[in-house]
Amino acid sequence: MLEELDATQRLQLIQFLCSFAWADLEVRDEERAFVRQMVERLELGPEERLQAQGWLESPPPAESIDPTSVPAAHRKLFLEAVEQIVVADGEIAPEERESLELLRELFR
Repeated sequence: MLEELDATQRLQLIQFLCSFAWADLEVRDEERAFVRQMVERLELGPEERLQAQGWLESPPPAESIDPTSVPAAHRKLFLEAVEQIVVADGEIAPEERESLELLRELFR
């Protein structure tokens, strides 16, 4: 299903993943590895890779994360990817759980 995403949606997915990695104010090695792996799978270009790396160093601006902008056809994919990054480090912080629940509600 990743191949169905256009270039903008691929970068948007990475932005969502980085945002959720920052939900507990700490990006762990496992979360970084997950994002890097997803960047590879999405075959992002050099500029997008730099942007993703930047979001791992500093969170994307909150106002740039708009769940309503995710097309309905891709919401399941986004949600599954976010669920994977939330558990990537082996624990779910309360902030991560709350953010995930909110995303689930918004995607209904």
